[in-house]
Amino acid sequence: MISKRRLSKSEDKENPTEDASKARKPHLSKRTKKSQVHNEIEENDSVFVELLKTSGIILKTGESQNQLAVDQIVFQKKLFQILRKHPSYPQIIEDFVSGLESYIENQDCFRNCLLSCERLQDEEASIGTPYSKSLIKLLLGIDMLQPAVIKTLFEKLPEFLFENKNSDGISMPQLIINQLKWLDRIVDGKDLITKIMQLISIAPVPLQHDFITSLPEILGDSQHADVGKELSDLLLENTFLTVPILDVLSSLQLNPKLLSKVCQLVMNKLSAVKLEDLPVIIKFILHAITATDAVQVISELREQLDLQHCILASQLQPSQSKLKSKGRTSSLGNQESSDQDCVLLLFDVIKSAVRYEKTISESWIKAIENISSVSDHKIFDLVMLLIIYSTNTQTKKYIERVLRNKIRSGCIQEQLLRNTFCTHSLVLKDVCPSILSLAQSLLHSPDQSVNSFGGLLYKYAFKFFDAYCQQEVVGALVTHICSGNDSEVDIALDLLLELVVLNLAAMRLNAVFVKGILDYLDNLSPQQIRKLFYILSILAFSKEQEASSHIQDDIHMVIRKQLSSTVLRYKLIGIIGAVTMAGIMATDSGSSSVTHRKADLSNEEYTQVTSLLQLVHSCSEQSPQASALYYDEFANLIQGGKLAPKALEWAGQTILNDFQDSFVVDICVIPEGDYPFPVKTLYGLEEYSSQDGIVINLLPLLFCQDFAKDGSGMMSHKSGQKLVSPLCLAPYFRLLRLCVERQHDGNLEEIDGLLDCPLFLTDLEPGEKLESMSVKEHSFMCSLIFLTLNWFREIVNAFCQQTSPEMKGKVLTRLKHIIELQRILEKYLAITPDYVPPLANFDLETLDAPPHASTAVSAKIRTIGKKRGTKRKADGSKTSCPDTLSKEDTLECDPTLSDRSQQEKEFTKKEEEKASVSLQNYGAFFRELDIEVFSILHCGLVTKCILDTEMHTEATEVVQLGPPELLFLLEDLSQKLENMLLPAAKRVPFFKSKGNWNIGFSHLRQRSAQEIAHCIGQLLTPMCNHLENIHNYFQCLAGETHGVVDGPGMKIEEYQIMSSCYQRLLQIIYGLFAWSGFFQPENKNLLYSALEVLASRLKQGDHDQPLEELLSQSFHYLQNFHHSIPSFQCGLYLIRLLMVILEKSAAPTQKREKIASLARQFLCRVWPSGEKGKSNTFNDQLHALLCIYLEHTDSVLKAIEEIAGVGVPELINSPKDASSSTFPTLTRHTFVIFFRVMMAELEKTVKGLQAGTAADPQQIHQEKLLYWNMAVRDFSILLNLIKVFDSRPVLHVCLKYGHLFVEAFLKQCMPLLDFSFRKHREDVLSLLETFQLDTRLLHHLCGHSKIHQDMGLTKHVPLLKKTLELLVYRVEAMLILNNCQEAFWLGNLKNRDLQGEEIMSQNSQESIANESEDDTSSQVSKGKAKEDEEDEGSGEGKEQDSDESDESD
Repeated sequence: MISKRRLSKSEDKENPTEDASKARKPHLSKRTKKSQVHNEIEENDSVFVELLKTSGIILKTGESQNQLAVDQIVFQKKLFQILRKHPSYPQIIEDFVSGLESYIENQDCFRNCLLSCERLQDEEASIGTPYSKSLIKLLLGIDMLQPAVIKTLFEKLPEFLFENKNSDGISMPQLIINQLKWLDRIVDGKDLITKIMQLISIAPVPLQHDFITSLPEILGDSQHADVGKELSDLLLENTFLTVPILDVLSSLQLNPKLLSKVCQLVMNKLSAVKLEDLPVIIKFILHAITATDAVQVISELREQLDLQHCILASQLQPSQSKLKSKGRTSSLGNQESSDQDCVLLLFDVIKSAVRYEKTISESWIKAIENISSVSDHKIFDLVMLLIIYSTNTQTKKYIERVLRNKIRSGCIQEQLLRNTFCTHSLVLKDVCPSILSLAQSLLHSPDQSVNSFGGLLYKYAFKFFDAYCQQEVVGALVTHICSGNDSEVDIALDLLLELVVLNLAAMRLNAVFVKGILDYLDNLSPQQIRKLFYILSILAFSKEQEASSHIQDDIHMVIRKQLSSTVLRYKLIGIIGAVTMAGIMATDSGSSSVTHRKADLSNEEYTQVTSLLQLVHSCSEQSPQASALYYDEFANLIQGGKLAPKALEWAGQTILNDFQDSFVVDICVIPEGDYPFPVKTLYGLEEYSSQDGIVINLLPLLFCQDFAKDGSGMMSHKSGQKLVSPLCLAPYFRLLRLCVERQHDGNLEEIDGLLDCPLFLTDLEPGEKLESMSVKEHSFMCSLIFLTLNWFREIVNAFCQQTSPEMKGKVLTRLKHIIELQRILEKYLAITPDYVPPLANFDLETLDAPPHASTAVSAKIRTIGKKRGTKRKADGSKTSCPDTLSKEDTLECDPTLSDRSQQEKEFTKKEEEKASVSLQNYGAFFRELDIEVFSILHCGLVTKCILDTEMHTEATEVVQLGPPELLFLLEDLSQKLENMLLPAAKRVPFFKSKGNWNIGFSHLRQRSAQEIAHCIGQLLTPMCNHLENIHNYFQCLAGETHGVVDGPGMKIEEYQIMSSCYQRLLQIIYGLFAWSGFFQPENKNLLYSALEVLASRLKQGDHDQPLEELLSQSFHYLQNFHHSIPSFQCGLYLIRLLMVILEKSAAPTQKREKIASLARQFLCRVWPSGEKGKSNTFNDQLHALLCIYLEHTDSVLKAIEEIAGVGVPELINSPKDASSSTFPTLTRHTFVIFFRVMMAELEKTVKGLQAGTAADPQQIHQEKLLYWNMAVRDFSILLNLIKVFDSRPVLHVCLKYGHLFVEAFLKQCMPLLDFSFRKHREDVLSLLETFQLDTRLLHHLCGHSKIHQDMGLTKHVPLLKKTLELLVYRVEAMLILNNCQEAFWLGNLKNRDLQGEEIMSQNSQESIANESEDDTSSQVSKGKAKEDEEDEGSGEGKEQDSDESDESD
């Protein structure tokens, strides 16, 4: 059994033992009862008794205390003087001690001597301590007696080592040791240490603990070193005494080396230590840490500390559940509780250390930051980060940065976080506020993986903590939802939904917080409103409804209020909320729902659902937009498969009849009315007789709606007939087909006639009549085409998954019709600039987005653009290159102002001549294509049968998915993927409103990113087929045209479409593999299956190939496409795709050179003439590709030297509009791109080269010196190019990166030169001479900037000048260090411009001889003649910047 331990010293430990006589129990042993009779004064004529009596102590027998007649100090002085003046001194001391030994032979007498004496005088008369010491302690306070008394005690003590405690509870060994504590002086410390250590070696374990822990109270400071060494030796011999020894060592003042030695010894034994001993051991280790070795010790500590000591889940949670179910014994429960207490105590010790020791907290974070392997991260690490975050406010930002980096790299994953909370929930509960604070901070991050981790912190805090913490979690999430930040709102709503699924009962208790969000509906998007009402509906209509009736009442009130509002926005919110709530009320039990409702609805529930839907229908009848939204919301509800059969049957009966009555007429019914255009039946896919068939009544409905807006009469409608808006055609059909699909398990035969049927339209081809039409007629035709397009898009949505070849053929035909109609629409829109199309997406975000903000590039807008000198992208692309430049750098890329304005004029003229518009700007006005539509990509050739009147096959027609249709599908899929899988930070420019990005994706947004990634993964096989077909097309084309891509005879339109398809395919595949979700463990299977598709295209292999093999094969497969790349942008996407594949590999370095080689090939390829030159898009792409090339090449310096030393001279010697022959992408327009990237990469490269130390081998010094020689040579080549290319952007790059390069030279190269100078003197001097010429040119550049008074350039001058001055003195210091002062002299350098002409300042004309110039230049020479442009000065010259005053004037 192990005795009690101390974690801190207790100064009053001796009081209980010395006052034990006062607390004696009345019942005594037989022996004490016998001695009680003789409770008298000790009558003895021995020297010992007599001297004590003379000095003031009366010895008593039996149980009575010895009596002290005088003050304790007076007694000690009297006895000392009596002994000192005794005639037989020093013999009297031996006689006295012999008397003591004789007297204490009696155990009762000995015990009395060890217990405190009884005071006979009043306490006021006492001048000493307020308590009485024992006789032995008083004798130990006399120096001449102390050694002999100590010897006597240690001779007596072994008699009691193995005896049990007396009946009065007094332990004699402890009582004896207590006499030695807190002595004023120890005469012979070494002897005492020896005696105690000998005693410890023979004592039983419990007493060993007590003796060891008493040492700090016995020994003085001078003995700490000796006892520390003795205890460290004992630690090696006896591991059972580890805890008391460490406890004592942490209380002693010891040599740091000894502490470090003991610390290492303990660390090695850490894995074998019992859980209950860990707190003391960890406390000692943290106490022994010094600032120099803190990171190393903590790193070793976290490695050695086995998790079995800290895991509570394996010990507590399973056993607790067994305790409840099987009624295990209480002793086991006590043991588990003790383990739990030990872990809590351990973390309390650590908390105390990191709170008060900044070194420990920072070193612990650094140790965790240094872990690189995913598998090396432990639960303990995450707990420590959370604890330090809660205890030390100064390190919060540091911890957040470490966590973000770990999360992004995948080192800290959800499984680790779950295990952490599961294991240490009791520890983490104490720091719950800090965990929520950290979660809030992480949720603000634009990085998807980081804010997902913040969401997980909220989730597990809710799951594992108590009701108070759960309330705080819900409150924090509600705050995020009301913040207005889109990404935060989405994550917080998703988390609330997860928490409802996780613990519905707990969430119902916090429902009042969630209800509060209803006051902030104005700030939420439609999808967020759906989620909110979904959560509230689950809380209101799940089981135990009586407990949540107040929530039902509140939701009903809010929805009814919104539905009855006259403001359209609020009505739309009410529709979304009502349909969502109806969906929960009418949930199908067969679907995956959290409500677990019964098989079908009761009559009461059925009535509630239908009456709610009818209320919505009646409230939205008067508004076409509200009706359309209702149909779309109802359709989404049915598509989710969550409607009970009874409700679905009711919906099906109503919808089909209403649709037929509203939009479908017989083909034989000729529309009557005064229409502005002749009505015709167009786009029918079957030949109908005059009496048979149906037609969509589109043009008459649109005409009636326009007349209704104008207030005119209803031409063909009876007075009582309901007016139907054509806006509702597509949404109502979507609702109809989903209802039929759900009722008939995907079979659409009941409505397949709508696929074939024509529409009432008019001739849509504009022809010659286009110019003669009025503006109103133009708008009418545009609206008619928009509505027709949206009808066909919904038709394609509906029938795309039908398996019949005939149906597939018809769907492809409808796709062709869509392409044809879009071409016609572009012609109309080009001459109708102010036209606003009819809405196709009816959620709130469409209302928020002003239509003109995204409409076409009209003639007016082009004129404005011309006046402002700005240029709009013709393709209306919303995306930009990820490697976008800063605003300042973008301005640098532009040519000079005069060239720019001339280009603007040419561009504007071409645009006006073209007179067409891009429909990408009208995305909000087209119906959304479902993700299932892209199954059409599986189609190659489809055979369509044409039947005669007797249903016999008359002929067969081959329908093929042509390039225009393929491009149409790929562009839409690309936009969907970009919207769902790319992080918001990369896709939305800062100046866009938050809602615009989601317009047209409302159906898509109801799916998760995992679902979209899975769908695109399923499409990889057909996309690879198309990619290979397009690859073959361009290979054949290159063979026919001998590589001249824009020569005569080329089908330009076909070439462009195929090139765009190529680009979109690569873009989609890149977007899929760049998805950050692949780093999450649950999506690993998706990644494997996608890679297997690519790998199988190269060769059929096993399905269980390792990830690295799949990545390698996929890389090789995609790499093979580089031969047929038709455009520069395609090449960039191919390289980015290869890089994304490479990022997922554990050994990416093997393929890096291949990417560099590929990038160089694209830089050296001649692209079609439209690719190069002046567009900002091409500049961005070129910048990105050049960065990729220089980042991946094995030698950046050689690559820069090749471009600057070979490509640029070729450009200089070529005609004005020509390019470099080696690098055709290098032209006079793109030179600044090349120049900036080369300067940036050069600076980045030298910045990463460490200087090393003097102790490094000479070979390493030589290699680094050679490297710096190459870097300085490249810098010289680049810098000298400004003499030829002296445009402002080039000069700006020189100033910006010139300063950074010189700064890197100071920090990284100068220390290397310090210790390389002696052995490589010539090389160092040569390097400095070369660099001196560069700094002189930079000095001239500063002067040039000041003369031209260009603020964009001059802002870099002060920093550059300061760095150049530092370089001068740093070179001088290096030469002095190496005793080579003669190689250095200082002079005044004159201000010159780029052409070398001297710049005359205001004062220089008056006193040129006395004027010192702007900067000081160092001259490193080897006895060469002085340069004629410098005035020699003394070595003690000092810089005087006379031109600073000029600059300020």
